[in-house]
Amino acid sequence: MTAPPSKSMTHRALTLAALARGRSRIMNPLTADDTEATAFVLQKLGVKTARGGEWVIEGGDLRAPAGGLHCGESGTTLRFMAAICALVDGECRLTAGPSLSSRPVGPLLGALTQLGVRNESRGGLPPVTVAGTGRIGGGEASLPGDVSSQFVSALLAVAPLAEAPVEITLTTKLESRPYVAMTMDAMRAFGVEAEASPDMRRLTAPLMPYRAATVTVEGDWSSASYPLAAGALGGEVTVKGLNAGSSQADKAILPLLSEMGARVSLSGDSVRVSVSGLRGIEADLSDCPDLLPVVSALCAAAEGKSRLTGLGRLRLKESDRVAAMAEGLTRMGAEISYDADSAVITGGPLKGAEIDPWGDHRIAMSLAVLALHAEGETTIKNAGCVSKSYPGFWGDLASIGGRLEMR
Repeated sequence: MTAPPSKSMTHRALTLAALARGRSRIMNPLTADDTEATAFVLQKLGVKTARGGEWVIEGGDLRAPAGGLHCGESGTTLRFMAAICALVDGECRLTAGPSLSSRPVGPLLGALTQLGVRNESRGGLPPVTVAGTGRIGGGEASLPGDVSSQFVSALLAVAPLAEAPVEITLTTKLESRPYVAMTMDAMRAFGVEAEASPDMRRLTAPLMPYRAATVTVEGDWSSASYPLAAGALGGEVTVKGLNAGSSQADKAILPLLSEMGARVSLSGDSVRVSVSGLRGIEADLSDCPDLLPVVSALCAAAEGKSRLTGLGRLRLKESDRVAAMAEGLTRMGAEISYDADSAVITGGPLKGAEIDPWGDHRIAMSLAVLALHAEGETTIKNAGCVSKSYPGFWGDLASIGGRLEMR
């Protein structure tokens, strides 16, 4: 099968194309709930978009919206657009769906305040109002690096368009570093070379306009992790369209699969994973937290105990992902214990079960993959939640041999 386009890079390409004056083209974009949310907000801000096989964006002319800006359940949309709205001459009110409305945005708003941008929220949660003046003042903005890398990426994206140089200083270690590296890659594609210290706790960007560009979105390692895991659990799967040199965080699925004992091989843009006896691992997922659900599923099928750490921020995703996975794995017969930052999973025989993924796309996909290995039938409730990031998941699962029925 072919990997879906990268959700993270589609967000970034859309955002930077909106800031670049002129016509940009985004080739191979991902069309999913989250990326549609970003496109919707940008359209409300006056950005002209034409979408089909490729997306054409007419950027460089942001305008105050006539109404509210609904970000759906897309955290990337909310965080990136909050920073973009600082460049709008007028007031913008960003709202969110029920789950996203409980996820914090306070550190980003605090950093914008340091840069002279007036904003307000209730307790650092959506809805958020940004009173833009068309420019960002510039200066130093400090914020923690271990809450969300999206805060850092959002500030970095608007830094080149400030009135004075912006220096972003992180008060704690940056987690999910590859996501910020991906933002820097995207900025480079639109003509701006951002810089970071070796520990990525100080970031800057030159004051200069973005240039319109044609960008091809690479395959998504996050989405590819599910069929690759299916290969490790039940047969052999080859996923095409993956860039082995990508900055994407979830490329880490390859060394994790190898460490667990799966047979992994690369050839050009293809990755093949075939079944083997899996063994438990110890892994720090702080730089690739989105892999927690699928890696947990693999650990439940592996021999022995696994310990996964760096999970603290996963309590604030679309669901409490640690608790949601613990519930699902327990229902399927696995043994799991967890605390604020880690989980211990003991592999063993698994059985089919009725699963509530808590409305979380990654929980649904991970437990569906594990169901290929479990004895008996598994029912995934609210299966449509996968449209947030991977609308074609169920069809792809069937194409690689999964037996499923939509009810």
